[in-house]
Amino acid sequence: MNTLYKSSIKLASKTMVPSIASLLFFLGLSSLSHAQNTPKYPMKPISIICPFAAGGSADIMARFVAQHLSEALGSPVVVENRIGAGGGVGANYVAKAKPDGYNLLLVTGGYPAQAALAKNPPFDPVKDIAMISTVTFYPFIVHVLANSPYKNLNELIAAAKSNSAKMNYASSGFGSIHHLSSELFNVMAGTEIVHIPTKGGSNAMTELMGERVDMLIEAPTLSLPFIKSGKIRALAVTSKERLKALPDVPSVAENLPGYEVKSFIGVGTTGGTPPDIIKRLNVEIRKIIDDKDNHKALADLGGDPQSSTPEDMQAFVDNEYQKWQRVIELRKIERQ
Repeated sequence: MNTLYKSSIKLASKTMVPSIASLLFFLGLSSLSHAQNTPKYPMKPISIICPFAAGGSADIMARFVAQHLSEALGSPVVVENRIGAGGGVGANYVAKAKPDGYNLLLVTGGYPAQAALAKNPPFDPVKDIAMISTVTFYPFIVHVLANSPYKNLNELIAAAKSNSAKMNYASSGFGSIHHLSSELFNVMAGTEIVHIPTKGGSNAMTELMGERVDMLIEAPTLSLPFIKSGKIRALAVTSKERLKALPDVPSVAENLPGYEVKSFIGVGTTGGTPPDIIKRLNVEIRKIIDDKDNHKALADLGGDPQSSTPEDMQAFVDNEYQKWQRVIELRKIERQ
């Protein structure tokens, strides 16, 4: 019996060796075939869709990301400005694009604001845009003209209360985060400063410079050069902490406790894009943000550079969406 058992083992071993070798060979061929069938990314130019007008703070950031991402990927990355509906036109374009990673969305603080204001959204803001990484966070600044009679935020609020509905402010568009940030200001200051929507941050700045509006809440990315040149006056920043670039400018919360708006820039793409493409983009964007020179450049623009995982970015965007829902309800802003 023992002899028969040992003979069976030897026979089985001799027959299994070539079978295992054959299996490994075919598995190798299968892996090679799969690798050959997986398209290389990127194989053509990538578009970053900026949902706001050229020349504004969002556009400046889109071109910063495009330049460095192009260098990282070794492929052209171009900026396309698709404006309208407080950023909704550009976001809708990316949401309905082919999910292949060739259409990226510059996700701004306006994304959750616009989504919260949409009455019948043309796409699902959670499922149809896949978040990739945040790039930078930044507060807004409350601005008036340099020759304005208002030297501080208290004077502006006092004037607004005494001239109800006679003062106005500009924004980059109805439903933009600039719009809702200003309405949050109205709520907490007890004022009724009237909204004058424009098409993009640069146009809103033009309205202020042309003395057609009294106040503007805008990003430091756009306004710092005007502040430093003495053309406009910064009354307050919307973050809890003072801005490093403007250490003498108080926060709004120092006058209106609890007020805080901290916007952001990030990158997303079409929902359903393959996870390996999202991972590749996340890795490259995080390298860009972590680079010492790039980090300084973003900080010089008044931001707080921070990259993230796709999951962390999604959680942040969801929280912002809930915050703006509450502001819309408090101000009874009609959803569009």
